[in-house]
Amino acid sequence: MQALPELDNFLLCETPNEWILAALDEPEILLIDHANCEKKAASTALRLMFRYPEHADLQHKMSRLAREELRHFEQVFAIIQDRNISYQKLGPARYASTLRSGVRTHEPAKLVDILIIGAFIEARSCERFAVLAPYLDESLNKFYCSLLKSERRHFQDYLRLAIQYSEDPIEERVSFFAEIEKALILRPDTEFRFHSGVPQSRCNT
Repeated sequence: MQALPELDNFLLCETPNEWILAALDEPEILLIDHANCEKKAASTALRLMFRYPEHADLQHKMSRLAREELRHFEQVFAIIQDRNISYQKLGPARYASTLRSGVRTHEPAKLVDILIIGAFIEARSCERFAVLAPYLDESLNKFYCSLLKSERRHFQDYLRLAIQYSEDPIEERVSFFAEIEKALILRPDTEFRFHSGVPQSRCNT
């Protein structure tokens, strides 16, 4: 089996300080979009379960992942309510859709690419929880730190499944998506989201 890279060596860039400053200026959007991300992560896992019922390992991993992501949503939603934040609809970041635009259309390559993208989303989530935590109040700091272990495991699960179901080594595809992911994080973005790049307003200051 191919070697599994550590999360710290998987991402090609760190979150820019300007994004952290934007997150601290937009705590309500941060929490709302975080909650939305947890729901989307659960939905992705369930879609994979329905689309690929023939893969037993995928069924086991995605079932557990979906339950954990929904539990995380419940926890974030409780924080939102405790802080009297109005939970509302937000437009998505370009992050996931841009990554998915590079997915191949034939199987099993399509599944492998979707799994690799899942690994990147989980890896970036974990990295952002880690960089944000020291700047947050005690309650949020504790909560975000508590998410690190599960997000790292989700990253590992996605990547292991990609390796398992790929007919070829996945390093080339990982590198392909890594460059796209890096550009999304470092390029200016129109608005702040949990997985956005640096908001344009921050780039002009």
